[in-house]
Amino acid sequence: MSEYLVIVESPAKAKTIERYLGKKYKVKASMGHVRDLPKSQMGVDIERNFEPKYITIRGKGPVLKELKTAAKKAKKVYLAADPDREGEAIAWHLAHSLDLDLNSDCRVVFNEITKDAIKDSFKHPRMINMDLVDAQQARRVLDRLVGYKISPILWKKVKKGLSAGRVQSVALRLIIDREKEINEFKPEEYWTIEGSFLKGKETFEASFFGIRGEKHPLKSEDDVKQILSQIKGNKFAVTKVTKKERKRNPALPFTTSTLQQEAARKLNFRAKKTMMIAQQLYEGIDLGKEGTVGLITYMRTDSTRISNTAQEEAASFIGENYGKEFLGSKRKPAKKNENAQDAHEAIRPTSVLRKPADLKAVLGRDQLRLYKLIWERFVASQMAPATLDTMSVDLENNGLTFRANGSKVKFSGFMKVYVEGKDDQMEEKNKMLPDLTEGDTVLSKDIEPEQHFTQPPPRYTEARLVKTLEELGIGRPSTYAPTLDTIQKRGYVALDNKRFLPTELGEIVLELIMEFFPEIINVEFTAKMEKELDDVEDGNIQWVQIIDSFYKDFEKRVEKAEAEMQEVEIEPEYAGVDCENCGHPMVYKMGRYGKFMACSNFPDCRNTKPIVKEIGVKCPSCKTGNIVERKSKKRRIFYGCDRYPECEFVSWDKPLERKCPKCGDMLVEKKLKKGVQVQCAGCDYKEEQQK
Repeated sequence: MSEYLVIVESPAKAKTIERYLGKKYKVKASMGHVRDLPKSQMGVDIERNFEPKYITIRGKGPVLKELKTAAKKAKKVYLAADPDREGEAIAWHLAHSLDLDLNSDCRVVFNEITKDAIKDSFKHPRMINMDLVDAQQARRVLDRLVGYKISPILWKKVKKGLSAGRVQSVALRLIIDREKEINEFKPEEYWTIEGSFLKGKETFEASFFGIRGEKHPLKSEDDVKQILSQIKGNKFAVTKVTKKERKRNPALPFTTSTLQQEAARKLNFRAKKTMMIAQQLYEGIDLGKEGTVGLITYMRTDSTRISNTAQEEAASFIGENYGKEFLGSKRKPAKKNENAQDAHEAIRPTSVLRKPADLKAVLGRDQLRLYKLIWERFVASQMAPATLDTMSVDLENNGLTFRANGSKVKFSGFMKVYVEGKDDQMEEKNKMLPDLTEGDTVLSKDIEPEQHFTQPPPRYTEARLVKTLEELGIGRPSTYAPTLDTIQKRGYVALDNKRFLPTELGEIVLELIMEFFPEIINVEFTAKMEKELDDVEDGNIQWVQIIDSFYKDFEKRVEKAEAEMQEVEIEPEYAGVDCENCGHPMVYKMGRYGKFMACSNFPDCRNTKPIVKEIGVKCPSCKTGNIVERKSKKRRIFYGCDRYPECEFVSWDKPLERKCPKCGDMLVEKKLKKGVQVQCAGCDYKEEQQK
């Protein structure tokens, strides 16, 4: 019989850990929380110092019964939930449910599921950290008070199924405020003059900079004409050449936030998907002969620290595989954000020796892509900086200055493995200028003016919103993915071209919250609450004090909202067509993925239809239908006949009205990384690529 019982959260983790610990240990899973506040009521006794009323979660009875039976037979019970506040709270709930001694060394924590880390953690068990538990409990009670006090008012005054929360309301405000900025934005005209120049047979580009070395903006076409009229001939003198060597440091290893951002940029993963796959990699993957192994460290972290052991292993790997010149010096972690818990390491592979290419046979496609991203980021973070040669050249003609910039990688360093992605930015050009020296003469080949208009700030992508929330100190690593999911499920925002767009419902809800509960959507207030929760974790303040301080004013606002908030009727937007099933008019609705049509006779009729967009092209297959733009289940745009299913024509590329001049078949517009290209669907005919 096993002498010790270990309780973890998931079966996958249990299987891995049991193999490492040996026959004396039995490892079972609690399947997450076993106790929580009831869903049917507030579950917080306001009159008794906000005492939470915990109950066994519905469906967890059999799990708890099994754990109690196993605990009675065991010599000692260890609680090995995740190494964060929520994991500490799960351990505390388990201790209560199993009647364990809270003063005993029953808590075990580890940052990675590897044999050494697991065995070492069991050499250093500790008591349950009540400060961590209280910090999590304070967050849970606070969110319950906000949700269960405001949500019923929204149900009554607006519509059922709505909710309000601290973090989600701030996220919604950021999205709506950005939309207002975009709508109120007034574009300003400006011009540039781009030139193509020759040095011998080498061509290079330069842009108008100013007059006699002083920057001179071009605000109108008249400004441009005046400059162009001053250019005399096609000879330009090289008046200044500046050469520099620039160092570029690698990005630090991933935190939860930066992992979500980079997975969105490079893999097109939603935050929720990133965390789900990272959880699988952390809990363990069956590697065949090696057994089930955790491939990455714990994925909910705001720290960029790396253990000495991991740094040494990485240094050895880099030296052997890339050369000693690629070894980076020991880098300090990023300066600790005042809101960061810094409880454990950054997200990294548990062993750098497990190269992504070696795991192709055992990992699913998305698992491999995310693991590769984490592995490459970590390896690059331990490598030497890249060295770039940069060159800036000023060209002059009659006092007019054109400037050319070029750069070339001299030593790739970390860039040999990985380069961090960027939001809405052009990739850096790796192009050196010709060998130019002061006094040289170059010839202008072509000089063209171009009109531009300033652009409004972009709408939030998931990556940008997560980054903004983190910078503002709103929420924690574990809250970002569920927050973004909630505001979409509630219909407050929709995704349009991977960017958040507020709905009418979202704007109405935010307006009401701003009027009656302004502190809930106040960024500074929400960040201050996070700081106070950290103070609870550090043992500097009692959690009840925080809740009591918040609730005194909040209670008055709830009473005022119940009495004064006006009922809001959301007028349906009619689509102008009738339902083919029951004859009632169809109306536009906003779902989490954008607008669609639904029958106004809901719930008696549940007919829905996508909104299709005609592109003005007849179907090349049936010759009678029209081609419409549709979206697949994965939100990818494709083109099909509006007579589907009678006509089954589909195309990923946009069909064009004109025919191929070579074979007479359909021409399509194919999207490429740097533009679009018209080509034939039936032969090798292609037209010049357009930006």
